[in-house]
Amino acid sequence: MSMSRRIFSSLLLALSALVFAGPGAHAQTYGSYTPYSIYGVGDLALPGTAYNKTMGGVGIANRNHRFLNPLNPAAITARDSLSFMADYSLFQDNKLFRQGGMHSASNTFNITDCIVTFPIWKSSAMMFGIMPYSDTGYGYGYLITDPSIIGNTGNIAYTASGKGSLYQVFAAAGVTFWRRLSLGAEFIYHFGKIEKTFVETFSDASYNGASNGHVLQLTAPAAKVGIQYEQPLGTKSSITLGATYKTAARLQGNVESYRYSTGTAASDTLYYKSGAPGNVSLASEKGAGICFRYADKFMAEFDYTRSDWRGSGMDTREGFTGNITSGTGRSVFTAALSESYRVGFEYVPNRSDIRYYYKKIAYRAGAYWKKDYFLLDGNPVNAYGITLGATLPVFRLYNGITVGMDFGQRGSIKGNMIRETYCNFSIGFNLHDIWFVKNRYD
Repeated sequence: MSMSRRIFSSLLLALSALVFAGPGAHAQTYGSYTPYSIYGVGDLALPGTAYNKTMGGVGIANRNHRFLNPLNPAAITARDSLSFMADYSLFQDNKLFRQGGMHSASNTFNITDCIVTFPIWKSSAMMFGIMPYSDTGYGYGYLITDPSIIGNTGNIAYTASGKGSLYQVFAAAGVTFWRRLSLGAEFIYHFGKIEKTFVETFSDASYNGASNGHVLQLTAPAAKVGIQYEQPLGTKSSITLGATYKTAARLQGNVESYRYSTGTAASDTLYYKSGAPGNVSLASEKGAGICFRYADKFMAEFDYTRSDWRGSGMDTREGFTGNITSGTGRSVFTAALSESYRVGFEYVPNRSDIRYYYKKIAYRAGAYWKKDYFLLDGNPVNAYGITLGATLPVFRLYNGITVGMDFGQRGSIKGNMIRETYCNFSIGFNLHDIWFVKNRYD
């Protein structure tokens, strides 16, 4: 075994150990923190590697043999023959929250992917890995100030907290026909645990408080198909069209809901229910993209995705609806149509330059606008931002370190909504090696 392969294998083994330890460790911390994650299965994670994130999240029409692209299973075949590639990415999230005159902040850290891909036979290849699908993380509280209530009961405090994640393990395969048309298919298995707790406490010890919550142990199989068609434009340029479709995923597992009294008076279980999620599902998703590429220097891509959650059943099923009743500090969530528009760019001055290192760096930028999969008191929750990043080549072949930033805003300060201003950082490790080559000399 060559030195580079030994190094590569050691890195891959270490990264795999970190990832498969991730779900257990993650249950004790926040993978993402936002009050909006109280609803449904939480805050949907932006799919893709650090490579995709530095370009606004595009990748449906992207074919690049130097980087691993999990957004379209048809893109697996964009590779050098005999190449074995892996990607491991980390994500650091920093948010500032504002609601009326109140302000707060959060900082979280999460693993975004661990993926490997390798050739099968001629123009076919495989890919498998793990990525987060959604994250739940929130914690807030307020005091009930209605004089007609606290005049008889004393002060009443209400607190809410939640944590947990859904992950997706996937295996995909792709094949290319006639050097232009690529098809891919992917099997996805979602799994994870989410906990949501709501507590009311009384300052007057003669009154019992109440604690209620939900524990969601969920699984859901799904599938995804993709297609890409690359049309050359002369000898150096090309246009690629891409499309994907991900099936809806019926949630399975168990949802436990409870309510019990707490305090110095006699405690009692007021309500308990445990059973299957029922008719609740993760929505299907359609995506389309177009990409223009000039030689190995410049790339521009535009993607559109659409996902209809209105029939997901999360509006009515206990454990998914957030706060069911409206009122002071409480809001009503309803499932909605989710959309996103993304654009991304890449520029490399000269990949083969031997004098100036900065000319070999891949510089990237992007922008996006997206609408979340729910309404808050009838109002849409929109987000927009810009991304910047670069891949720094290291060692040999296509190995590199990708770093990126995402600046944006989500929600607004109108009504009872919360505005999130964020600055996120991502880092990805792009690992590449040539396998299955026979030695010419012993």
